[in-house]
Amino acid sequence: MSVARIARRIASPKKAFTTAAVAAAATGMALTAAPAHAATTASPSEAKAIAKQLIPNATQYNAFSKIVEHESGWDVDATNPSSGAYGLVQALPGTKMAAAGADWKTNAKTQIKWGLDYMNSRYGSPVGAWNFWQANGWY
Repeated sequence: MSVARIARRIASPKKAFTTAAVAAAATGMALTAAPAHAATTASPSEAKAIAKQLIPNATQYNAFSKIVEHESGWDVDATNPSSGAYGLVQALPGTKMAAAGADWKTNAKTQIKWGLDYMNSRYGSPVGAWNFWQANGWY
């Protein structure tokens, strides 16, 4: 059984890693440690609170929120299975968000900053992005 398959079959991430490490060691494979980053994945309510702090204008926040709700349901880890778009704002590719921070995969604040910058640069504002989204079903 592959290490990846073992990891998928176990619900607990800690147990999955331990089991994967044991399986890797048993088969002569080596697992390398990833850089140390704090786990910063935010709940939807935490992500919304962060966005409100970063977007104090209610109209702009509401437009941003509508896009994020449609795109990811405020799930920092959301991944579109067909396109690979990732995160709150469904960046494509998700690695684009690295421009806002190395913690782009798990940090709601980093994803929100990137998404806000994207909306401002491409559409003039979150309201402009929401207007485009309403007309096209994407932004």
